[in-house]
Amino acid sequence: MSADAAIDPDEYQAPETYERFVEDLRRSATAAGKPIIDPRLFARALGMDLQALAADAHVHRVTVSRAQGSEKLQGFLREALQVLSAAAVINGDFRHALFWFRNEPISAFDYQTPERLVSEGRTQDLMRYIQALRAGAVG
Repeated sequence: MSADAAIDPDEYQAPETYERFVEDLRRSATAAGKPIIDPRLFARALGMDLQALAADAHVHRVTVSRAQGSEKLQGFLREALQVLSAAAVINGDFRHALFWFRNEPISAFDYQTPERLVSEGRTQDLMRYIQALRAGAVG
């Protein structure tokens, strides 16, 4: 595949590093001629279906495929990337950060997952929590 070739979301597997994931997202956007995060590539990397992504972003399921540039959808994706970046820095393993984001309940947030917190607009609360973890203040 050339550096400018589009990435097939149906065949995509999450890479080993956050940096490579962002590069894949950037390459996909450049190939499509759009400066947006490809929601299909994002969903595939996280092992989620497009309907779940739409529900998380509070958009209609058709938006994910037909209006990928929707500000509401792109806002959710940007905030999720912010959290994934911070989580990957803390544990040093991007794939673990992906699993954590989707599956691990956090007791400080009534056992909600990071995915749910971002969906509910609590990204900044979650980022403060992650920063506290990084500083060693939360255990």
